[in-house]
Formats: sequence, structure tokens, C-alpha cells
Amino acid sequence: MIAENTQTQMRKGILEYCILSIISRGEIYASDIIAELKKAQLLVVEGTLYPLLTRLKNNGLLSYNWQESTSGPPRKYYEITREGQDVLAKLDITWRELLFAVQTSLEGRN
Repeated sequence: MIAENTQTQMRKGILEYCILSIISRGEIYASDIIAELKKAQLLVVEGTLYPLLTRLKNNGLLSYNWQESTSGPPRKYYEITREGQDVLAKLDITWRELLFAVQTSLEGRN
């Protein structure tokens, strides 16, 4: 039970970072974000993704625009803002620091 709680918190902690990283590659539709996360074995459902995208947008890190679709209603495409790029750059530094800390802590384990 303790391990599962820690695993959940670890995944939640990196989800925002991964989403910003994916969106930083270029304008993207929400289902494509889910596909990218799935490819990375970070499984996320729409009920988790959409509130997070809304929060990132409300914090000025993302913007979106509507685009017509050939297969249904218009789709909302997300893109990272300048402020979002700045936050992502800081998260990149933090990730490298955390990765070093974890790798260093694991050295010598059997």
C-alpha cells in the first residue's frame, strides 16, 4: 500500500512536466497527448488530462485554438506559451537535478 501511494505521487509529480514537454514540440490535440503519454507508458485518461490542461491554460502556460475537423466537430489544439516555455526550461533543470540525486542515491545498491 505504501509503495502504491508513493508510485502514484511520483507519477502525478512528473505528469505536468511530461505534458508541457510534449506540447512544446508543437500544436497538439488532446487525444494525441494521451497517445504520446501511453507510448511513454504513462497511462492517463481524459478525466485526468483535461482538468490539468485547463489548469495549465489558466496559469498562462498553454493556449489553445479551435480547428475544423474533417471527421466531426472542431477540435481544440493546445500550444505552449512563452511563459510555459520558461517554466519548462526550469523544470528541465529540476529534472536533471532530481535524476542526478536519484542515480547517486542508488549507487552501490545490490
